[in-house]
Amino acid sequence: MQRPLQITARNFQLTPAIEGEVRRRAKALERFYDRMTGSHVVLEAAVGHHRKGGPFKVRIDMRVPGRELTVTRQSDEDFPLATRDAFDAAVRLLEDYAREQRLAVKAHEPSSHARVSRLLSKEGYGFLETADGREVYFHCNSVLNNGFKRLRVGTVVRFDEEMGEKGPQASTVAIVGKGG
Repeated sequence: MQRPLQITARNFQLTPAIEGEVRRRAKALERFYDRMTGSHVVLEAAVGHHRKGGPFKVRIDMRVPGRELTVTRQSDEDFPLATRDAFDAAVRLLEDYAREQRLAVKAHEPSSHARVSRLLSKEGYGFLETADGREVYFHCNSVLNNGFKRLRVGTVVRFDEEMGEKGPQASTVAIVGKGG
């Protein structure tokens, strides 16, 4: 973690045993998400209660890139139970966040360049010829910025390809330059 762990005790005296357990569990969270930048654990006893007698509440605020994740658990029994439940939930939350991040950062194929090889303006579609000689269909709605009317045979475009019902097709087409 970039920032040291913060532990706050409310309505009771934090014992070395409870503090040690919180620190051990907080350190273990880094195994589940190593880019965590900081965390704050708040341990709270009901007002007027001492070591025994709940409810005991544990809140864990975890700072990760672009977000803060929070878990709160409560136990009527004791702090160790509330602490265990809160950190178990924090592990699950970090695992879910890590999975979400992996999906959000999946590698995309770079856009390809091609030339317009055939244009059927009245029908609203055309074909691109790729650098490797393949022909890729595109529809007028795939051309960005209402650029279909500006296309001519030979126009250089950048496009993203996907598999359509009848073969490869361009999902987006952007005009790069005029053909030669």
